[in-house]
Amino acid sequence: MPRRRQRISIPLVMTAILLVAGTFWVARNWRAMPWQPLSLAEPVGPFTRMKIARLRDDAPACRRLLGEAGAGFDAAPDIDGGPSCGYSDGVLPLRSRSIGYRPATPMSCVTALGLVLWERQVMQREARLLLGSPVIAIETLGTYNCRRIGSGSTGSLSQHASANAIDVSAFRLADGRRISVLSDWAGDGPEATFLRRVRNGACGSFSTVLSPDYNAAHRDQFHFDQASLGGWGLCR
Repeated sequence: MPRRRQRISIPLVMTAILLVAGTFWVARNWRAMPWQPLSLAEPVGPFTRMKIARLRDDAPACRRLLGEAGAGFDAAPDIDGGPSCGYSDGVLPLRSRSIGYRPATPMSCVTALGLVLWERQVMQREARLLLGSPVIAIETLGTYNCRRIGSGSTGSLSQHASANAIDVSAFRLADGRRISVLSDWAGDGPEATFLRRVRNGACGSFSTVLSPDYNAAHRDQFHFDQASLGGWGLCR
């Protein structure tokens, strides 16, 4: 009698293919997995903010990571702003950094982590690609400010009240040009494209990113903060 042909189970084959593909992907992206520690040398990925979140209550580990990466930050004195304001995990940009902050004000360590990733993986790449010159200084409207959102008399405290936010207003290039959020956001030239790309790129390492697209209060700045690290953020 002729042998009966054994039928191949299509679902079983597809499952095996998916398992092999998944194993290969995990092996190739092992450092990006959520259980791996944050590395400032690794590309920003879907779990980057989760990894930053794990350092939010561990200032020594956060500062050590900045130091090992040569990020150019030093510990800042604690600020006791009462029961609602202040911080104990502050860091300060050093004068020796390749990128200066003007003014160089203290910020939370996790905010500094987000900035370093953004500087290295987004901002400088787009500056060289679109503008032909690296950024040497970032102008800001400050970090720590014991106030409520929108500076009102009621409502939730701003992330600025714990130095957990920074407002970026302009970029100084090595060739002398100044790219301003207020002056250069509108239009379709390379300056406007640069601003939009660095805004979008910040969403990988910050919980909240607000720009002129969000409201009139941000017409002259990018607001970056680490409000809800690891969870859903706002990028607009």
